[in-house]
Amino acid sequence: MDAPKASTITPIMERSEELYEALVLGTRDYVRKNKFSDVVIGLSGGIDSSLVAAVAVDALGAEHVHGVSMPSRYSSDGSRTDAQELAEALGIDIRTISIEPVFQSYLEILGPSFEGRSADLTEENLQSRCRGQILMALSNKFGWMVLTTGNKSEMAVGYFTIYGDSVGGYAVIKDLLKLDVFALSRHVNERAGRTIIPESVLTKPPSAELRPDQRDDQSLPPYEVLDPILSLYVEQDRTASEIIDLGHPEDVVRRIARLVDVNEYKRRQCPPGVRVSEKAFGKDRRLPITNGYRG
Repeated sequence: MDAPKASTITPIMERSEELYEALVLGTRDYVRKNKFSDVVIGLSGGIDSSLVAAVAVDALGAEHVHGVSMPSRYSSDGSRTDAQELAEALGIDIRTISIEPVFQSYLEILGPSFEGRSADLTEENLQSRCRGQILMALSNKFGWMVLTTGNKSEMAVGYFTIYGDSVGGYAVIKDLLKLDVFALSRHVNERAGRTIIPESVLTKPPSAELRPDQRDDQSLPPYEVLDPILSLYVEQDRTASEIIDLGHPEDVVRRIARLVDVNEYKRRQCPPGVRVSEKAFGKDRRLPITNGYRG
C-alpha cells in the first residue's frame, strides 16, 4: 500500500491579490456564461478604466478586450497618452473616436431650447451619454459586452451619469471603494513585475474631464475622508449619528448619508457586478428608491 500523501495547506492570499482574483473570476464567469467572447471598455486614461482593462485581460485574454478612447475638448493630452500606453502595455487594441462632433451637434440642436440658460451639469452629462452611445453601438455591431468602469464610492453618492458612463453589461469594480481601486491598481503593476498602469495614472488627481480643470474633490470630499464614512454607513449599517460620534465631521457625514439615500434610484438602474465586500449595493442593501418622505 502506498504511503499516504502529506497534506498541504493552501496559503491565504494577500488581500489585494484576493480581491483581484475575485474580480477576474467574476468577470470571466459572467461574460462567458452570457455567451460573449469579447468586451469593450471606454479608456479615459483614468485609474478606474485602467483597472477594469487589466482585470478584463486577465479574465479573457488580450485578444478579447477592445479599448476605445473618446476624447472631447476637455480631455487632456496626458489622459490620451495614458490610455494609449495602458493599451500597449496590456497588448489590447485601442481605437480613438472623438465625441466632439456628436457633442457639438447636440449643443446646436438643443441651443434654441437652452437659450438664456448658462452651461451647467447638463452639458457635462451630455458628453458622458455621447460616450455611452458609442460604446453601445460598437457592442451591437461586433457583439462585444460593454464593461462599465464606475467604482463603489461614485455609485454610493451618485457621482456618475445615468444612461451615460453607467451604460453597459457588467460593472467590474462597482463594489470597490476608490481607495481600493488605487491599491489594486498598484498591485497590478507589482504582480506583473512591470508597469502596466502608467505611474501618472496612479498619481494624478481623479477627474471626469467634463469641464475645464475639473477634479473629483471639487464635488466630493477627498476619498481619504469619503471612503471611511461610506464603509461605515453602507457596509456596516452605522447611522449618521453613530458615525459622527466616532469623530467624523458632522456636516460631511450628513451630506454623504443624504447623497447615498437619494441616489438609490440611480443605482437600481446600473448593471450587475462582482461582490467583494461585506455589503454590496443590490440584494445586500435594499432600500426605497424614493426619498421624498425624508424631507
